[in-house]
Amino acid sequence: MKGALIGCGFFAQNHLHAWRDIVGVEIVAICDSDPERLKATSIAFGISRTYEDATQMFVELDFDFVDIATTVGSHRALVEMAANAGVDIICQKPFSENMIDARAMVEAVKIAGKTLMVHENFRWQSPIQAALEVVKSGAIGEPFFGRFSFRSGYDVFTGQPYLAKGSRFIIEDLGIHILDISRAFFGDATHIVATTQRINQSIKGEDVATMMLTHEGGATSVVDCSYATTRMPETFPQSLLEIDGTQGTLRLDAGYRLTVQVGKEVQKDVSPSILPWAQRPWHNIQESVWIIQQHFVECITAGTQPETSGLDNLKTLALVEAAYLSAMNRTIVQLSDI
Repeated sequence: MKGALIGCGFFAQNHLHAWRDIVGVEIVAICDSDPERLKATSIAFGISRTYEDATQMFVELDFDFVDIATTVGSHRALVEMAANAGVDIICQKPFSENMIDARAMVEAVKIAGKTLMVHENFRWQSPIQAALEVVKSGAIGEPFFGRFSFRSGYDVFTGQPYLAKGSRFIIEDLGIHILDISRAFFGDATHIVATTQRINQSIKGEDVATMMLTHEGGATSVVDCSYATTRMPETFPQSLLEIDGTQGTLRLDAGYRLTVQVGKEVQKDVSPSILPWAQRPWHNIQESVWIIQQHFVECITAGTQPETSGLDNLKTLALVEAAYLSAMNRTIVQLSDI
């Protein structure tokens, strides 16, 4: 499979490392509007075909899929361009700035008969997958409550300065991941209520959010996110969780310690592997990038839909929109209204 990547920024470097590790895949072209960043990435990964204009790259089309690793405002134009070119697509999150654009992208790819996957990688972190495996096995019975937490004081703005400039921050950038994890465990939600705060006055958007979801099966989950939390040791970028079931409980604690209590307590170290190109503390996320991109390739090969397809991600994106609406109006929002 030959691929092209659009966007050579901070996080896209992880994409390229992961693609290089996947057997049978080659990135043959890269595109970025910043010539210096484009050149540096070209040299680092030995990719000679470079473009500053995605339109030109698609004109000279000789690849099977495109990896769109740009910021959200460019996604609709690029996804529709890729659909018209007839290639499969993997697109970074957040998928879209609004539900209208998101639905239009899903429809465009559907008409083209191609595959669209959203790079929603947090649910693919190996510690999260280990916890999911336990819950789905029925070991703790029927889950009825969950708490999904990401609290940190880590400086994410130095590597990604654009995060400090948007009117939306933590729900759109990080909360979307944790909301998606909640969906992975409990299924779709019917209602959400949310509150937000801005503790760091040097940024424009919210950096603390707390959300409570009611799920279709009757379960309740709490999703809480913060980039204003001082804790020692720092747990970035770990997602911590606890699940109550009818037969027992499960916890994923700091240090990647998975605890299952069903009559007796069993603990297991579910630390992610450190890939040769990865570095602490990012290794958890970096491993998940490789896992999700491998899943994309497997789905293309098998002709199946990815777990985090564009269609599926509409439901995660709807939770983001509903959370902002709830926080603004201080009310419970019904997901069917989004």
